Amino acid sequence: VQLQASGGGLVQAGGSLRLSCAASGGRFSLYTAGWFRQAPGKEREFVGVTSWAGGITSFADSVKGRFTISRDTAKNTVDLQMNSLKPEDTAVYYCAATRKRFSTGVSPNRNDFGYWGQGTEVTVSS
Repeated sequence: VQLQASGGGLVQAGGSLRLSCAASGGRFSLYTAGWFRQAPGKEREFVGVTSWAGGITSFADSVKGRFTISRDTAKNTVDLQMNSLKPEDTAVYYCAATRKRFSTGVSPNRNDFGYWGQGTEVTVSS
């Protein structure tokens, strides 16, 4: 499956953005889908993930309560809705997917994801 992330941009602190990850070459609904981000000079970190069946989601503590993930099976997309954005949310955001199955339904470990999109840049100004 090939992944294409979009929706990044420049937004003021407190604002919202919606990122979308579109999959081609496969049914995205069969994949656990995750979002990760990488700020300049930092490691790529986990943001959120949704199970292949869509019923389980998990988020990093830093974004919990502000970010949500939704899956549109008909469009073959997984979206990341980001609200109440902070300057520390500034990063390149990557969507990722895996066919692996997990006992908890999801995984926050980037090494479990074998398919990656190209990244979309999010800048939050203060």
